[in-house]
Amino acid sequence: MGSDRHIESIAVTWQESLRRAVRSVEELLTLLSLTREQLPELDSNPNFPLLVPREYIERMEKSDSCDPLLLQVLPLAQENAQVTGFGFDPVGDGLSARSAGVLHKYQSRALLIATGLCAVHCRYCFRRHYPYEDSPTSLSQWDDSLRYIQDHRAIEEVILSGGDPLSLGNAKLFGLINRISSIEHVSRIRIHTRFPVMIPNRIDADFIEQLEAIVGAESSKSIYMVLHVNHANEIDRPLMQAIAKLRRSSVVLLNQAVLLRGVNDTLEAQKDLCRKLADSGVIPYYLHQLDRVAGAAHYECDESLGEALVAGLRRELSGYAVPRFVKETAGELSKTLIL
Repeated sequence: MGSDRHIESIAVTWQESLRRAVRSVEELLTLLSLTREQLPELDSNPNFPLLVPREYIERMEKSDSCDPLLLQVLPLAQENAQVTGFGFDPVGDGLSARSAGVLHKYQSRALLIATGLCAVHCRYCFRRHYPYEDSPTSLSQWDDSLRYIQDHRAIEEVILSGGDPLSLGNAKLFGLINRISSIEHVSRIRIHTRFPVMIPNRIDADFIEQLEAIVGAESSKSIYMVLHVNHANEIDRPLMQAIAKLRRSSVVLLNQAVLLRGVNDTLEAQKDLCRKLADSGVIPYYLHQLDRVAGAAHYECDESLGEALVAGLRRELSGYAVPRFVKETAGELSKTLIL
């Protein structure tokens, strides 16, 4: 199966893996032995550029135009359709901006846009239109943002998002994390990332060493990492090895998935995903109803389907292996629990 394959070539750094990522639709088709005739709705020059690491492509089934991993990254002409109800800021990021790079939607949590860079361009990304150019790009530029968190003592958790925070080098990433850790009333730091899924060797020895320095035995700070895995075929041996390293470092690992038409919209797909996550030591935390971002309407499923899927999971899996089915609505004080 594609989920068992992984690159056996000479080991490269995660930075080199990112440089080698595929950015051409033509190259992606060639690597997967696909033709344009098999993909008549392909967009060869998308407004939202293609970006997909070779490590992720290795997990796709060749010659399969319906591969669930391929469908998450393949640009289609449907993205150009204007669909009522789908906009540029579906979750109200603009409404919650408080300082450069700081989003404060919920009272006890603040979110930092650590970077606009990612390891992959998921076609359904709710921030595909976000103005990343307005966010800080160096540690010194975070001064005002961190001062905002310092001044708001109700903030007990800081979420690093983006883009993908692990796109930053270790020096910059942990420089920021250490500055957050120095704020007395912040007790938890949460990192939202898809990077280990795309390029598992991002969890390198230096990353683990710096992480363990923060969550050591004498530390009062906790680190939560929220992965983004949508399909069981994304979980291969290198990812499981990265997860094991993180677990040994006392990081709490959660997963959030998005319900996507044609990708994971069956009970079998959801069961396989939740079982494999639980077996790897990752808690299936959220299953998201699609955020209605412009360009992603073709991925949307009815909420009733998501409800039925989660009900089915409850019948067949242990409670800890069943995600909460939620959606995010701009202006609300929390996510809305659907089931």
